[in-house]
Amino acid sequence: MTQPNNSLPFGKLELIVRSTLYFILATLSTLIIAPLMLCCFLAPFRIRYRLANWWVLFNLWQLNLTCQINHHIKGAENIPNDECGIIFCKHQSAWETIALQSIFPPQVFILKRELLRLPFFGWALATCDPIAIDRQSQSEALRQLIKQGKERLNSGRWVVVFPEGTRTAPGEKRKYSGGGAILAQKSGCRVVPVAHNAGKFWGRNSFLKYPGTIEVRIGPPIETEGRRASEINREAADWIEQQMEQI
Repeated sequence: MTQPNNSLPFGKLELIVRSTLYFILATLSTLIIAPLMLCCFLAPFRIRYRLANWWVLFNLWQLNLTCQINHHIKGAENIPNDECGIIFCKHQSAWETIALQSIFPPQVFILKRELLRLPFFGWALATCDPIAIDRQSQSEALRQLIKQGKERLNSGRWVVVFPEGTRTAPGEKRKYSGGGAILAQKSGCRVVPVAHNAGKFWGRNSFLKYPGTIEVRIGPPIETEGRRASEINREAADWIEQQMEQI
């Protein structure tokens, strides 16, 4: 099991300085890339996505440089290269919302609509065709998820689902919502489960980032043809939570 180095290799003051430097560089990179993405909002998706990917790769690089956080992937061979699918990912941190783009093929996120109102970051995010739902209306959100999710999958893009709906602290469990599993059932696309321990190093709502190696585990694709959504959801949840107990 990989643990964060909460005291080594540097102390609390240096931890604050390094976390602040990461924040500054992440903000500056957003202020540079976001206007470029907005200028390209009529360009093909691959161009907008490439710009976003530059931002992702830079921020992962400088996260390692400033905060000494890197990651190790186990199970990359489980990512299908012949068709797109639906990613069911544990949600502990802001880290996975960045890193998944560097691990999987082109993808879109299911997210709450309010995020698109954030200056610069949200505006740039909107150019990447996310599925932005209104969580206040569950029935409408589900219809939108299924309709737009199938459209994105049919266009060759993966769909990222955080089935717990919100970030959870390490060791915490939440009920997995069924929206992503219903999309999998109706689209027939396979589900790829992802477990990780990013919350140990970059906690939810935490400014401080602790050095260490995030472990990412990618599971075998889950077949969805002819299966009930509840079965798909349970198999994905069981695999993810079993892995979380190990890491």
